[in-house]
Amino acid sequence: MQLHQLKPTHKLKKRKRVGRGGKRGTYSGRGMKGQNSRAGTRFAPVIRELIKKYPKLKGYRNQNKESKYAIVNLGDLDKIYKESEIVNPETLLKKGLIRRMKGRLPKVKILGTGKLTKKITIENCEFSEKAKEKYAR
Repeated sequence: MQLHQLKPTHKLKKRKRVGRGGKRGTYSGRGMKGQNSRAGTRFAPVIRELIKKYPKLKGYRNQNKESKYAIVNLGDLDKIYKESEIVNPETLLKKGLIRRMKGRLPKVKILGTGKLTKKITIENCEFSEKAKEKYAR
């Protein structure tokens, strides 16, 4: 015997289509009120249960995460540092311009707010476009 030779031992019974008026009366074997007496889907789909479990806050995926950079402005550097000093994350930490993030020394980004009047050397820091222009002058 092979798979294509298998047949069911019982006869196929056609499903009774209930609830379409006719000789069965007003409720047509469905009883009164309730979910089973109504037309359409009988039970909530499985997807609905999954949707219920998701967070209902607006934009739950886009919540503010800590920024990757400690931000310092050029104007602040001009006030605190002297002529020809070296600016890097370690010296910024010592001078109190930045703080540790989760116990580590953060990456530093320098923004272009303020003026830079002194010649200082900046190491291991990232720049915004404005800060690059002002620092290059």
